[in-house]
Amino acid sequence: MIQNKITFHKVDAFLISSTYNINYVSGFPNFSPFEREGFVILVKDKKYIITDARYTESVKKDTSNFQIVEISLKNPLEKILENLARMHKIKTIAVEEANLTVKEHKKISKYFKNIVDFNLNKLRSIKDKEEIEKIKNACKIADQAFEHILTNIKTGITEKEIADEIHLFVKRKGANNSFDSIVAFGKNSAIPHHQPTDTKLAKKDIILLDFGVNAQNYCNDMTRTVFLGKATAEQKNAYNAVLEAQKKAIEQCSNPAKTGQSKIKIKASKIDKVARDYITLHGYPTIPHSLGHGIGLEVHEAPRLSPASSEILKPGMVFSIEPGIYIPGKFGIRIEDLIVLEKHGYQNITHSPRSLTEL
Repeated sequence: MIQNKITFHKVDAFLISSTYNINYVSGFPNFSPFEREGFVILVKDKKYIITDARYTESVKKDTSNFQIVEISLKNPLEKILENLARMHKIKTIAVEEANLTVKEHKKISKYFKNIVDFNLNKLRSIKDKEEIEKIKNACKIADQAFEHILTNIKTGITEKEIADEIHLFVKRKGANNSFDSIVAFGKNSAIPHHQPTDTKLAKKDIILLDFGVNAQNYCNDMTRTVFLGKATAEQKNAYNAVLEAQKKAIEQCSNPAKTGQSKIKIKASKIDKVARDYITLHGYPTIPHSLGHGIGLEVHEAPRLSPASSEILKPGMVFSIEPGIYIPGKFGIRIEDLIVLEKHGYQNITHSPRSLTEL
């Protein structure tokens, strides 16, 4: 149970407001991340979901061992907080400060003597077997989507049409996109987060596809770069540099315990440095984004693989490795796979071909 994973040292209760963390602790996935529709309060021997009549029945159906407290005109949130504070003698409560508004924080401070900050990012960064299987399933659908979309690529088709086709294919598989797909043709591929336009595909264009799948509430993220017709020598050299940088970074994910050096830690910043150095040593601009990020209920979560990261990678973490080379006005190349770090190594769970593809 979640109370066993969260230490109550020096706090009497936790108030969870992030919809992703509510999903994580309760299994209820349907609160909107854009509106405040519910809270979870955990005390040592009780679990509460606070919401209104729109959700009480579905919360009952999708959760277990949670007591539902319904917000209404006669029972507003302020009264609920006051009652719970008195009932459980809560003096110190931990909240997600990064997720609360100033107004909400002021409201909560009326009913609890001490408020401290906490987040579930570190706890969520270590996935259990069930979570990893769900991410693998999302990856499987994404691999199928990539295979399908290659059959749709032809001159004259637009970036938006490819993005729409990815969305429709994923929907037909009973899943959703985990973010708005990036589809970039030609020089647009040099913009790392280009938004699809009505640009039409022309002969000899480079095509960058970055998309994700959300299945069973767990996400996938992958990127492939392909060519319509023959790639130029310059494009081939850049592609091979990105691919080799990714391979070298992934190889660094081998757990040192495998070689009897269990005291050596795998630093997220070191993985980033391996790929970044390879690319710059071959004369290309540095990667303008982090090398990778954790993935799970959210498409971007802990850990972060960047030069500034202080995180140590641990078994159970699932993260992307996505080096890129971007030459403004010409082209961009990115290759992205998802890696599961295991006790004695790693597993690449993105299976779409990474070799240079000319259509």
